[in-house]
Order: sequence, then C-alpha cells, then structure tokens
Amino acid sequence: MNDAQTPDLRAVARELDDAGLCPLPVRADGSKAPDVRSWTQYKVNRSTPEEHDQWFGDGRRTGIGIVTGAVSGNVELIEFEGLAVREGLLDEVAELAHNSGLGDLWEAVTTGWADQSPSGGVHYKVVVKGRPVAANTKLARRLAREDEYTPEERQRVAERPNIKIVRVLIETRGEGGFVVIAPSHGSTHPSGEPYVRLAGGPTTMAVVEPEDLDALYALCRAVDAMPTEEKAKTAPRPKRELPAGTVRPGDDFENKVDWPDIIGNEFDPIFTRGQTTYWRRKDKARGISATTGHAADRDRLYVFSTSTVFEAEVPYDKFAAYTLLTQGGTTADAFKRAAAELRSKGYGTEPPRRRLNIVPPQTHFSDGSSALDSEPAPDEQEAFEGGPQLRAVPSRPELDITNEAEAIDGLLAIMASDELPGLYKRSSGPCWVYEDDQGNPLVKQLGTDNLRAYLAEHVITYTVVSDPLTEGTKEVRELVMPKTCGTILGRRDWPLLPLRGIVTSPVVRPDGSLVTTPGYDRPTGLYLHPHIPLRRLAPQVSAESVQKAKDIVLGQMLADFPFVDASDRAQYLGALLSPIIRPYVPGPTPVVVITSTSQASGKTLLKDAFGYVYGLAETPWPENDAELRKAITAKLWDCGDPVIAMDNLPNGHIIRSPILSSLVTSANWSDRLLGSTSSVSIPNDRLWVLTGNNLRTGGDNARRTLWVRLDPDCPDPDQRDNFTVGDLRSWLTDNASTVVAALVTMVRGWLAAGAKTVNTRMGDYSKWASTVAGILEYLDVPGWLTNRDNSNGLDDEAEEWAAFLAAWLDAIGEEAVTTKQLLGLKEDIPRLQNGEAPSTKMLGHWLKAREGRYFEDLKIVRVPDAHKKQNLWRVARYGGR
Repeated sequence: MNDAQTPDLRAVARELDDAGLCPLPVRADGSKAPDVRSWTQYKVNRSTPEEHDQWFGDGRRTGIGIVTGAVSGNVELIEFEGLAVREGLLDEVAELAHNSGLGDLWEAVTTGWADQSPSGGVHYKVVVKGRPVAANTKLARRLAREDEYTPEERQRVAERPNIKIVRVLIETRGEGGFVVIAPSHGSTHPSGEPYVRLAGGPTTMAVVEPEDLDALYALCRAVDAMPTEEKAKTAPRPKRELPAGTVRPGDDFENKVDWPDIIGNEFDPIFTRGQTTYWRRKDKARGISATTGHAADRDRLYVFSTSTVFEAEVPYDKFAAYTLLTQGGTTADAFKRAAAELRSKGYGTEPPRRRLNIVPPQTHFSDGSSALDSEPAPDEQEAFEGGPQLRAVPSRPELDITNEAEAIDGLLAIMASDELPGLYKRSSGPCWVYEDDQGNPLVKQLGTDNLRAYLAEHVITYTVVSDPLTEGTKEVRELVMPKTCGTILGRRDWPLLPLRGIVTSPVVRPDGSLVTTPGYDRPTGLYLHPHIPLRRLAPQVSAESVQKAKDIVLGQMLADFPFVDASDRAQYLGALLSPIIRPYVPGPTPVVVITSTSQASGKTLLKDAFGYVYGLAETPWPENDAELRKAITAKLWDCGDPVIAMDNLPNGHIIRSPILSSLVTSANWSDRLLGSTSSVSIPNDRLWVLTGNNLRTGGDNARRTLWVRLDPDCPDPDQRDNFTVGDLRSWLTDNASTVVAALVTMVRGWLAAGAKTVNTRMGDYSKWASTVAGILEYLDVPGWLTNRDNSNGLDDEAEEWAAFLAAWLDAIGEEAVTTKQLLGLKEDIPRLQNGEAPSTKMLGHWLKAREGRYFEDLKIVRVPDAHKKQNLWRVARYGGR
C-alpha cells in the first residue's frame, strides 16, 4: 500500500470519537491486542482526542480498534469467524432469520456497520438499547478436525488423548471487550492483509432491543454443533441392559411419539431445514425459541429462550421433556412417576418381576426302609369312631406386605379364609395350643413377637422392590413388621376360630354326639388334645360293654379304696365322669374335696387318678385369698388340663374362702393378669379338687362342696396289701387308655338309653347333679349325694353357730336382746380365728350377715328398736314366729 493509499487512522479515530466510541491503537505484532501500557482504564473511561493525536498523529500506526461495552455507548460485536463463513453458517443464519420473521432485523444489523477480517470473518457491531451489554459469549462451536490441528494442538492431543480441540464459529464481544476494525492493515493481522469495511460505519450501527438481540443469538445458537450436554437433572439415569424383549416405557415413548404431541402446547413449529425443526414460543411473534432434531446422536429439544418451563441451552430428549411437562420436574422420582404413567397408558412391556424362590417345607427324614413294608403302619388315632380324619394342608399363602395397610387387610383375609393352622382366638386375642415338656396342653396368648414368629412360619410374606438388574421389580422375603403385628393384636375381634377350651378325652357335645377326633372341633370350639392314646370304641354300645366298663372302673380301679360309704364312691365316680360331660352340661361344678381320717388312706392316689386319665394341673394351697386368686387366674389362663388340684391342705384345715366360693359358682372367671393392667374373662370349665386330712368347710363353702371321704379304719394304712390290681399307679400307667374308654362307654351307654336325668336339687349345680344322678342310676351305682345330711358335720362354721343358737335359746329364750347381752354367753359364742371373743361391733356384723339363715332348725331374727335406734336380736325355731 503506497502513501496515497495509507489510511488516515487519526481521521478514523476522530470519526469514532465523534460517534461516542473509545478507540485504541493496536499492536503491530499480529496479536490484535491494544498497544497501550494498560487498557483497563479505557474499559471505564473513553480515550481523549489528545491521546488520539499522540497515538495516531505521526501516521506510523497500522491498526485501530474499539473497546466494546458501556464505555463506547453499549456497543456489542457479533463475530462470524472465517471458518463459519466458509462453511456457510453465515448464510444459514441469514436464512433462519428470514424464515423466522427476523429478516428486517437481520438486514439492519448486517448493513449497519460490518467489517471483514483478513481471515474472512465478518464483524457486525450493534448498539444494545435498554440493558447493559453482556460479557463475551461463544454462540456456536464445533470440534476441530484432525487435519485442522496446529502443531501445538497435535502435541496436546498426544499428551491428553481425550482432550477436545474446539473451533469457535460465532461469538460476541461484550462488556470490556476489544475488537480490531477497518481500515487496520499491515502487521496488525498475522497475514499482513487489511481489514475491510463492508457496510455502514459508527454512525449507522443498528440499535437493537434486548429481546431482538436474544432472538438473533438464538439463530446463531441454532447452528451450534456442540450444545450443552444433558445435565443429570434433565436426563434419566444411565440405563442398564434389560432382558431380551423388554422395552422401557420411556424408550417406547421416544420411538412412538412425535414432538408436536409433547411440546405442542408450548411451541409452534416454524420450519424444517434438513433434520432440524425450528420452534417458536406460543406467545412470540417472530424469531425461534428452540430446535429439535439438530443433534446427530439423538433427537433432542434444545431451547434458547429463557421464558419457558424448560431450562435454556439444555437438551431434553422426548422422555425428559414429557417428564418435565407432566411431573413438574426432572428428578429421579419424577422420572419414575412418568415411567409409571406411560406404562399405565400402554407404553413399554410389562416390567418383569422376579418371584421369590420358595424353598419347599422339609418333610421328615426317611432312610427308605419304609419301602420294604408290605403295609403302612396304622395311625395311632385309627381306633376312634369313624377312623382317622385326614386334613389336606394347602401350601402356605403368599402375601405382599409392601404397603402396611394392605398387609393388615391381607393378613386378616388369610385369617378369615381358614388358611392358618393351629391359630385360634379368645376374648383377649389370638392364641395357639402347644405342649409343655411333659406333653401337657397349654394355651399361649400371642404377643407381637409370637404373632410375628407364627406368620413367619405359616405365611410367605414379601415386599416388592425395584430390581436394578431388570428395571422391573422383584419380590424380597420380608417378615411382617412388629408394628403391623401390634396393630392386628390391638383389634377388638379377629376372624379366627374361637377356642372355647381344651379337652383331653372324648367329650359329649351339647347335642349328645361325641368329640373323638384330635384337634379343633368346630361345633363346640373345643380342642381335643388327648392326654393318652385313645382306644377304638365299638360302633354300638352293648349291655356287656357297659358292664365291662363298670368292672374296669369300679371293680378294679376303685375296688380297694376305703370309702366311708357308698355315697363317697358314687360322688368320686360322678367327679371322674364330669370332664366327659362338661360340654354337655355347661356351667360350674362344686369343688371336690377328698379327705381322709389319716395319712396314706389313698386321697392323693384318687387325685392322681385324674392326672393319669385326663391330665392334672396342680398348684399349692395359698396362704390367703389374694394369692388364691392369682393362682386360679394363672391356671385358667394358660393351662389346658381339665382338672386342677390343690393337694395336702393342712390337717384339719377349715376351707373358708369367698374366692373359692365365687370360683365354683361362676361360669366365667374375670381377673387382672399378673404383671399386666389388662383384665381377662376366662371360661371356668375345670374340675377343682382339694385334698387333705380331716378337712372341714366354713361359710358358703359347705354347700358348694362334693365330699369324697376315706377311712382306712386301721392303725397303719400304708401297710395295707393284696390290692385287686396291685400297684395302682403302675396299673394306671398301663391301662389309662382302657379307663378312658370305659368311662366314655359308661356315658355312651347312658346317652343311647335316652340320657335320662334324675331331678336333684343342689343349688347352682342342680342341672349337673341331675345329669350325674341319671348316669349313676343307669349304671346302678347307688349313693349319689345321699350323705349330704351327714356331711353337714363337716361344715365347721354351721356346727359352731348351731351350737351357739341352741345355747342362746336355752339361756335367754326367744326374748330380743342386745349384742352386749349376748357376749355374756362366753363359753358358747363364736370366736375369732385366734380364739378370742369378738367385740360388740364385730358380733353385730356377724349377726347381720347370718340374719334369717337356719342353722339346723334355728335362725337369727333382727328386731329394730326405733326408740333407742339400735338392733335387738332373738332366736326363732323353724315353724315358729
């Protein structure tokens, strides 16, 4: 370039200054940087004409540029690199501008002030109106091809093979930027070629609104070959390989649904160029807001606008876009919900569920020797009527307990379907029957841990969890949660069979039929747990079989006991038959008191006979009524034996207990469980037996007692010998099954003969006494309750008060007297337990408690004295006044 062609940069600087720009000189080393000591100050303060004279006055400078941003009046540069121009991106953006309604804006920008660099790039300068200029921004890029690498880049790739070498195609110069302008020339550019002005100048720059500039930038970003990668929060988790034939809902949705069906409510398609579709926001008149189909590897939505629900400049695949629009976010949970929703609409294949690998229950061990048997071994219970009753046991039920509420409903449904063997209910909750170490039946009231253990054994429970291997679900064996068990136990009722009691021998149902099959009996709610192996019963009862049964029980088992008279033997036999007829004659029975005149008379042996035949629970005679109540409750609560005994009461003990009186007159026993605040009501279906020498009764216990008296009438009862069956304990051990069969035969014979009863008055026990009387009459066993008058002598209290009233009548006559006057009968008045005489007040209480009661033929009559406001007392004879 000759001197005539050399640009006057001082004149250019003046032009720029007049336009309000900040010009600076450019280094002549090809670096395109400002040629000043420090240009930081010029990012804030414009250069002055004096500085322009200093820099450009001598004509030696070859380059000039401007600082972009606020210091130059909010100037911003849009730069298309020479590579972008050569690859047609400038033309492509121009086409996008015209197709999107931005043609006029594009024309204004490209003709306002445009320069071309020696490398072929084009610079467009604009003035931004209404907002500060943004920082420098890269709008479009692509990866460099290997043939484009510089030697330095090749070295970097050799050192770091995974490094990306990027070529910037379109970028901006914003606040604090610097750009070289025409007519810079010479060594300003490494090529030595000049910058050329293509259009306009500083005074003709397009002034653009912020939204218009954003729209232009969106056009430029639309040709970006390296958009921001999908962020974790906008992309589903990395997908595992699925089994063959399995399709995820999201993948199926991706293949079947088009973008308009997904984003049609947010964007309108403007035009399609190649594989790329350009979209505009619904509320926008021109420009583009997003593209789809631009990425080479996957069809994604790329949004440029910041005024949508989508995050700007972040790609979304179809599933991610659907998830954001329908679930309000792109979290992991949102993707799960969206996948479930799509699956419900038929997308994808049914998620595979890996089922539990259930280990079949183990059967008993066999060494194979049974294959040598010509016939199977007979069943132990085959001897009973009707033969063995087989019960088909189904496989264990399975239950999904993932949801606790549904788990509770499911468990209750299983209970109601009778699929849980051995689980019953009492008023206080579910229970089961089990054996102690001696084979005695016990009832276990279930707590949380018991119910959980039971369900673990009898129900296959599992939860359904996500299966990372298949992205479906799998069943995982899981025990029922303790709080679930607690919730079930806390119910008011349970859909289980009611357990109304345990019997250890065949018993008579209320309809007169027999319970003979071990296990639960539905008609009665009783559980038959045989104490001993049960013998076969003949289909029909004959007179010979009844006579044989009598011989076994009366002629052998009871032959050598020194009963005082026939009534004692009859009353023991009645007690022995009571467990068999108890369900037939519901209600309480009197307490059986077996007493003798001396030790070794056989009372304990008679008590133990109940144990050999039915099973016997024993508890010591307590020191007081409070302890007696605890002992009664404990035995009734979990013990299954039908007979409960208190053995060896103190010699000459007077049985005077209101607790015992209440027990033997109550069909149900209510009390608070030991160690618990809850009260229970338990059926009182046991036979209560007391033993001791020279026992007597007091108070109300006398008329609630069935006496069995023994008197060996010899000095050394333990030396007796030559018994009919020898050692009775050994005989019972060997013949207990025979005795049970004999007792059942006696009852069956009576039932077959019409079940006739003999009317017998015994207070609360009249129905039971009448039934036993009928059986004994059928068996021709005399003496039932014929000693009731004689046994009154065993009522110590009645005897004491009868003597007192007789002495009172003899000494005072029928005159009404005060309690103080009665205390004068010092030798005859009833005494306290310590032997001392009662006080006046105490004697008054005793008289009130016995008012109107007969002691033999005498009774106490109260005579109120209204004048003295006190009670007087007199004795009246039966039939008198």
